[in-house]
Amino acid sequence: MTKAGAIWHRTAPVLCILILLLAVWYAAAIALNAAWAKDKAARADKQLTFSELVSDTMAQEKPLLPAPHQVAQEIYKTTVLKKITSKRSLIWHGWITLSATLLGFAFGTALGIMLAIGIVYSRAMDMSVMPWVITSQTIPILAVAPMIIVVLNAVGVSGLLPKAFISMYLSFFPVVVGMVKGLRAPDHMQLDQMRTWNASSSTSFWKLRLPSSMPYLFASLKIGIAASLVGAIVGELPTGAVAGLGARLLAGSYYGQTIQIWSALICAAVLAASLVALIGFVEKVTLKRMGMLQ
Repeated sequence: MTKAGAIWHRTAPVLCILILLLAVWYAAAIALNAAWAKDKAARADKQLTFSELVSDTMAQEKPLLPAPHQVAQEIYKTTVLKKITSKRSLIWHGWITLSATLLGFAFGTALGIMLAIGIVYSRAMDMSVMPWVITSQTIPILAVAPMIIVVLNAVGVSGLLPKAFISMYLSFFPVVVGMVKGLRAPDHMQLDQMRTWNASSSTSFWKLRLPSSMPYLFASLKIGIAASLVGAIVGELPTGAVAGLGARLLAGSYYGQTIQIWSALICAAVLAASLVALIGFVEKVTLKRMGMLQ
């Protein structure tokens, strides 16, 4: 198979799914927006043809479900046609959310790795901490976020850090679970081999356990970065924030600007996919240098 054929073989399924999703989206937009179009026509004592009905549902100012081209136009208008420093720019809002996401992800990754090491090497932590780590994820983040923000504001901590702490709350759990699984990945024969070499616990950690945990760590980081972005957006909602993708969602819901809401959602999805792809690239390079990939 040629290189072009291999690329087409990989991209064709994705394109087919994308086309199908767009077709379903357009059909849903026509169905959901038709009621308003018919109501306007009835008040004007006018009978709409099918083509007129479709045309109206594709161009409503505040549709129940905006059509894909309306969302694309809004994204173009708020990215390409706006200065990056403008408060109407999605790039500016995206950077605000990205800052909190990365800071929270860094906190969550560090906390998750430290907890995982403690759980693996300490029986007491395994029996006491791990159940609480699992229990922490049963608490709805929408209930926790306002409390975190209020408490931190009371002690003078505001701005980026409260959102980062909420991101950390969501992102540390997959890292803990993945690292615990990864650090325990070496089998008994490998651990016994390290003991026959009289290796210390730190040597076993750096030479055996940590390298074995890398595939598990990167898999959990991909989940963690997406969860961190969700945490940053959720952290912007209860504060009435004026900046960030969460603020765009909030403003759009206040004024019924569904096109604005969907454009912010699509940008958040693209941002999450880009961050996951970046971690995937780092994973590929790292594992290749470690000899785990060809």
